[in-house]
Amino acid sequence: MDANDSPSDDRSEVDAEEHDLDAPARDRTSDISGDVDIDDVLEDEDEDEDEDDNQGLFDDLLSGEPIFENKEVLRPSYTPHELPHRNEQINQMATILVSALRGDTPSNILIYGKTGTGKTASAKFVSKELESTSQKYDVPCEVEYINCEVTDTQYRVLAQLANKFIEKNRDVIDGRLDDLAALRSSVTEGDRTLADTRFDSLDAIDERIDTLEADREDMESVPMTGWPTDRVYSSFFEAVDYHERVVVIMLDEIDKLVEKSGDDTLYNLSRMNSELDNSRISIMGISNDLKFTDFLDPRVKSSLGEEEIVFPPYDANQLRDILQHRADVAFENGALTEDVIPLCAAFAAQEHGDARRALDLLRTAGELAERGQANTVEERHVRQAQDKIELDRVIEVVRTLPTQSKIVLFAIILLEKNGVHNINTGEVYNIYKRLCEEIDADVLTQRRVTDLISELDMLGIVNAVVVSKGRYGRTKEISLSVPVEETEAVLLSDSRLGDIENAQPFVQARFDN
Repeated sequence: MDANDSPSDDRSEVDAEEHDLDAPARDRTSDISGDVDIDDVLEDEDEDEDEDDNQGLFDDLLSGEPIFENKEVLRPSYTPHELPHRNEQINQMATILVSALRGDTPSNILIYGKTGTGKTASAKFVSKELESTSQKYDVPCEVEYINCEVTDTQYRVLAQLANKFIEKNRDVIDGRLDDLAALRSSVTEGDRTLADTRFDSLDAIDERIDTLEADREDMESVPMTGWPTDRVYSSFFEAVDYHERVVVIMLDEIDKLVEKSGDDTLYNLSRMNSELDNSRISIMGISNDLKFTDFLDPRVKSSLGEEEIVFPPYDANQLRDILQHRADVAFENGALTEDVIPLCAAFAAQEHGDARRALDLLRTAGELAERGQANTVEERHVRQAQDKIELDRVIEVVRTLPTQSKIVLFAIILLEKNGVHNINTGEVYNIYKRLCEEIDADVLTQRRVTDLISELDMLGIVNAVVVSKGRYGRTKEISLSVPVEETEAVLLSDSRLGDIENAQPFVQARFDN
């Protein structure tokens, strides 16, 4: 250390620094020195104001009183604990399926009814009760649900079922292996003997463990494509028959499966019980089409339709009860005005008593009120929801149209936007041909385009009326039945139509006398 440096000098410098740290903050705007830049200070304050603005974006939306308490209750996927006005049908199902709890094979059931009449909700409710009761009495009983609108081929149905049972079998094997390992350990340590077990030696336990591990190794999951159908069926058969159980296979939208793949799946499933050794299978089919069995093989029809249950449409009073039952759970107290539920029920009753439509309407009305930061759901919100749902339906129909139908519809939109009224088929066809040429699409004949216009009319997208022109013959006069701007936007969102927006041909407006 240098003689001129002293510990006291260092201490005084540290004390001075600590004194500066403890001193009160000075005015930042007046303390303009080489160390502080006034521009930096102002920028920091601007950033703080921006952060406040960003926080306010959601703070404003959250400031209103909440309307929903549990919105999921209003969705179709929700299975309620109670189903008003369906006790008769639920009791019928329970009476048929109770034999599964006795270890017997229940009769196959076909459930019919229009959309939104509570078929699927009732069937799922009964299935949950069946499985919970089977666990209570330690009876092996399982229910597997398949939506045939999504899983619509024999391969997919069998593969999905096979994989579900393979997964369950693996879980069963894992449980048995854990039990055997615990038994072996307790016997080895002398805590227990084999007298009260079915094994006479440790070697027998080891042999059983090896067998279970080999079974688990052999259980190969079925890929969604690539195997021969008979191999998939064999995997499903072996998986379901691995141990004793009664299985109820619930096929929702069963008519879609028959329409797409014929009745081979139902034929195979309905004949399985004669070949199974350990398990038993019962089929529960759910359909919106009362006549779909007319297309089935007589043998399949007789075995499948052993029991039939029909779900009639709800009337307005029943829909009101259903909505009130759900609304008590879904909404906060006082969130609905008195006229909301009756109006939702009345709108849905016009749609053949569709409870699903009523629930969608009530949920959408609540969402619109919430977005508008209203404290209550009112009649105007229900009417707005009705318009929105109808527009959403139209948009979905237009979005799923084939490309040629979209080009025809775009031709009609072009004519209407250019002031042509009472459009005839010839005018549509002329514009249609030019559009096809511009986007390099195949040009159909005029007769085929006329058929496409009829299909659009049937879907409610256009209104096509045949009118007589006297000696000039008859023609179709066409007008749009859907909003122009929204429909055009949906059409232009399809990448297959390419640059059709930039390829609009010249449309000459016709002056009608």
